[in-house]
Amino acid sequence: MMQGLSPSNKRLIYAVISLVLGVFFVLLLHFLLTGQEDNLSAMFLLDYRADNNFYPFTVQNLMWLVFFMGMGELLGRFQDGNAENTQLHQQYLPEDERTLLQANDLGSIYKRVRNNAGSQTDLFLPRLIRRMILQFQSSRSVEQASVLLNSSLELYLHEIDLRYNLLRYIMWLIPSLGFIGTVIGISLALNYAGMADPNDPQLLAELTKRLAVAFYTTLLALLQSVILVFSLHIIQAREERCLNRAGQYCLDNLINRLYVG
Repeated sequence: MMQGLSPSNKRLIYAVISLVLGVFFVLLLHFLLTGQEDNLSAMFLLDYRADNNFYPFTVQNLMWLVFFMGMGELLGRFQDGNAENTQLHQQYLPEDERTLLQANDLGSIYKRVRNNAGSQTDLFLPRLIRRMILQFQSSRSVEQASVLLNSSLELYLHEIDLRYNLLRYIMWLIPSLGFIGTVIGISLALNYAGMADPNDPQLLAELTKRLAVAFYTTLLALLQSVILVFSLHIIQAREERCLNRAGQYCLDNLINRLYVG
């Protein structure tokens, strides 16, 4: 459904969907915990307390929305990895070890790659094949085509790394929000202690509860970051593995078969 869209449009759609899912998740937690104010789960997940005048505008709720945006971005990267992996099975190049390729054989391959890739012009394998075919047809040099393959793989590897910049920012933002929530919580708890009656028997219990909620914010942020970082490493490694396989495929079935008559 999204194959005909540009990468920026797909990213926007994933961001909107993930934000909607984040709002739905927060609402679901709220309804599940309704009537359980001051419960440990309610305070830990949502900062849902009877005396919280800022609810639902809490740091925890904001962290959940950012977390789901990060998951949506990871889903987009995972889908792109699937598209890259699919290209490896298109058999664009002859895979018979006895087949040699000359310049006049490459025109049909170029057209087939261009037609099959369609609007997905950012996929690595079609870009590699088209680039090397054009290089070989213009220079008739296998060595130059091989050099172009190596330099292209380095550029594409850097391109993959750049695609994860937003995710890295989100993974920095969530712990930062957690620390901000902790600082705000400690400040409000100390302000409450300064204004409360020191002879109130409930003062210590209430102050301890407020401080606990402050630290829950950082704990939740760290748990969310652990999930995102773990997922990022798996998905990025998968995407880099697809690029590596695309390079090996081009080396085995194109560079090593090129023949200058």
